[in-house]
Amino acid sequence: MACCNLISGGITKSCDNNAGGVEKIYISDACLVTGYTETDSEITAISTSGATASFYEFEFNRNTSSYSETVNIDLANGTTFFSQEVNLVLSRREKTKAEAIKQLTNGQKELFVIVKDSNNLYWAFGKDSGAVVTAIEGGSGVAKGDANNYSITFTAEESDNAPEVDSTIIAALLA
Repeated sequence: MACCNLISGGITKSCDNNAGGVEKIYISDACLVTGYTETDSEITAISTSGATASFYEFEFNRNTSSYSETVNIDLANGTTFFSQEVNLVLSRREKTKAEAIKQLTNGQKELFVIVKDSNNLYWAFGKDSGAVVTAIEGGSGVAKGDANNYSITFTAEESDNAPEVDSTIIAALLA
C-alpha cells in the first residue's frame, strides 16, 4: 500500500474551556471575495473587490444558530469532500427579513460565510466553492410561546474542512 500524504504530528488534549454554539454570522457574496491567504488551516487575509468591505452581520437570538461539517469519503470513486452547513435562525418574521432572504437566495447565489463560535474562534464556510441557501423553514407556532421565525440553511461542499479565520482581520471586512 502506498503512502503519499504522511501524517506529520499528533494532537495534544486541550485544557481550554470548550463551548458549543454560535455568536455571530457574517455573509458576503462570494464573487466579492477576490482572494484570501491561508496557511496551516488559518485564513490570515481576505481581499474583497472595491474599496468597501463586503461582509454583513446577520444578528440572531442566543442559542438558536449552529454549524456542522461532515466528511464524505467514497473509497470506490476515490473522492473526499466536506459538506458544511450553517443554520441561521432569525426570530420574528417581518418584511425586512423577507427582503434580506430574497437577496440571499436570488439566482442561487454563492456566498462566503464566516461564523464566530462560542469559543471566540472564526470559521470560513464556502471559501472556494461558495455556500448556497439550500433550505428555508419557518412560520408561527400554535401557542404564544412558540417560535415565529425563519430558519435558513447554507450548504457548501469543499475539498477541505473549514479553516479558522484570524480574528484580527474581521473588523476590516464588515460593511
